Amino acid sequence: MSRSPRSAAARRSWGQDDTGCTILHVDMDAFFVSVELLDHPELRGRPVIVGGELRGVVAAASYEARAYGVHSAMPAGRARALCPQAVVLRGRHERYTEVSREVMAILSEVTPELEQVSIDEAFLDVAGAVRRMGSPTEIGRWIRREVQARTGVPASVGVAGSKHVAKLASTHAKPDGMLLVPLDATVAFLHSLPVGALWGVGEKSREVLERRGIDTVAELAATPLATLHRMLGTAAGQRLHELAWGQDPRQVQTRRAEKSVGTESTFAQDITDRGTLERILLRQAHECAARLRAGQVLTARVAIKVRHADFTTLSRSHTLAAPTDLAHEVYTASRDLLAGVAIPAAGIRLLGLRAERLIGGGEGVQMALDEDPHQALAERAMDGVRARFGPTVLQPASLLDRDRRSTTATRAGDIS
Repeated sequence: MSRSPRSAAARRSWGQDDTGCTILHVDMDAFFVSVELLDHPELRGRPVIVGGELRGVVAAASYEARAYGVHSAMPAGRARALCPQAVVLRGRHERYTEVSREVMAILSEVTPELEQVSIDEAFLDVAGAVRRMGSPTEIGRWIRREVQARTGVPASVGVAGSKHVAKLASTHAKPDGMLLVPLDATVAFLHSLPVGALWGVGEKSREVLERRGIDTVAELAATPLATLHRMLGTAAGQRLHELAWGQDPRQVQTRRAEKSVGTESTFAQDITDRGTLERILLRQAHECAARLRAGQVLTARVAIKVRHADFTTLSRSHTLAAPTDLAHEVYTASRDLLAGVAIPAAGIRLLGLRAERLIGGGEGVQMALDEDPHQALAERAMDGVRARFGPTVLQPASLLDRDRRSTTATRAGDIS
């Protein structure tokens, strides 16, 4: 889907009647770059790339860099070739999280019906705030004004009758704008878009559709449902047909159930030594386990991702005998998974660890007969020390003298 800016006139072209359009999607514009510009105002107006300073991938790009074809998730080498004059900055996840919390605090002043879906975007159902704050579009303007004034970063807002359309609207409002899609204009708006704009249309399904001459949402909507079922499968075909006609019953969820926590590292130099990779897994296991405990959840499955020097990527997973939030058990499972992976002569470029199938820590999970209670006490004590003195003050002994030698070009962590 095109993300090119649209004129103010185009943003208003769908009408002014926001009756019934109580769903807002708030999306921060080039968020990581916007935060960096707060601390580096001298870079405003210049092409800026966050992440990918050595061999990783681009985490974010300014609109000036995007004009050269640079985009997020692009390999760093390709980004530098397209825009050699770009200023490349190392990502600072803690700083982005700090500003994200400020933004979400502002949104929570509007309504408790708030669903944060990532570090830089959220849905709001403002039906309960209209009497106090005005119409949904007035609320959208208030949000944009307050976020800019209090945090210094711009936000785009989409206003619509459903989450799917509100998200599309905020995308088309970028950069730094707002777009209302009234209920009676929903289908016309959707049918003006390329088929790739629909939620759930990935690269493979888009290629399948385009091979059949279906390039737009309007063409998909006109395709018989039985044909879509044959092309995409019953479930996917049904869902896309409904979205193409503006049917999206999903509600704003005030508490989103986390599905996994994970972290991955892209190395400055390809690694061939298995012991080094195991030490990286150990560090990653402690990071994931600490976040599991902070979220009061347990993991029932551990997965690893391995990317070779030639970009061949594979994944392996293992279901645990009992759910856990302990690094020792997460590491043991991930190390065993890595043992089943052959390390090519050219080495490993990226290694990731993910804790999946999360369940609430209070759901009465039975302790395994051979579980060591001292291990749990030790790891929880480490949490307290790190919370007080910083995340690097206490580490497993095997990492203390080697951590510098496995310095990574990119480290990323997420919860989804």
